[in-house]
Amino acid sequence: MKHGALDYKECMGDDVHPKGMGMKPRSFMSAADAKDDETVWFSFIVFKSREHRDEVNAKVMSDPAMNDPEMKNMAMPFDAKRFCYGGFQVEVGSE
Repeated sequence: MKHGALDYKECMGDDVHPKGMGMKPRSFMSAADAKDDETVWFSFIVFKSREHRDEVNAKVMSDPAMNDPEMKNMAMPFDAKRFCYGGFQVEVGSE
């Protein structure tokens, strides 16, 4: 957020096996191909627009901390092969 994002959330799954919804939705566990002993996380960042996102991401990537050798050698805290990424435009919201 120090580079301009409006909001940021990292959410740890605590109800990722949906039941009784009148349908059989795909669970986050299934989408991530997660094992029973693994935890699924859902994270998101809020930006004003796609252009704002691109500006903020450029600032993040040019931050000297991103080029710190200690950070570059740090192990990833997740399996990058199961990482999902996408941009979404709000169509219905509370504001």
